[in-house]
Amino acid sequence: MKFRMTKQTTKPYGEVQSQAINVISEGTVIKGDIIASGDIRIDGELNGNIKAKGRLVVGPKGKIEGEINCNNIEISGYIKGKINVIDLFGMKSTANVTGDIVAAKLSVEPGSMFTGTCTMGDQKLGVTKTGSEKPTEKPTEKPAEKPAEKSSIEKAKEKNQKKF
Repeated sequence: MKFRMTKQTTKPYGEVQSQAINVISEGTVIKGDIIASGDIRIDGELNGNIKAKGRLVVGPKGKIEGEINCNNIEISGYIKGKINVIDLFGMKSTANVTGDIVAAKLSVEPGSMFTGTCTMGDQKLGVTKTGSEKPTEKPTEKPAEKPAEKSSIEKAKEKNQKKF
């Protein structure tokens, strides 16, 4: 595989913009973790975790089983595992995802398959919206406790005080 050095500039969310893209070609199987400072395209198979500062593209024949952390992802293939995306999570019509998704934005084409949970919101600000959350309910108020019944002596004292 041939690599070339290019000038890198920073894009929003810390993505590194470069002309070099890491490609795992169809027919390639990797068992282990990948850490990349740029973009990655997977058309082969990965059994392991990915941490990418750039964009991750999983082609139609691509398959990943493991945890994914990246800035943007576009899926046309198969993923099983937890997926954390800082910005945009995109599923093409051929995508098949099983697992938990945490992303700021979600784009889903008709025909794609998803099984799991999805938490959305602005991850930078810590604001999230979860589809499975129930609406916030006001705490139920306990009915006011009735004062304990007064003894006959106390009742008599009160009667006497009212007379004067």
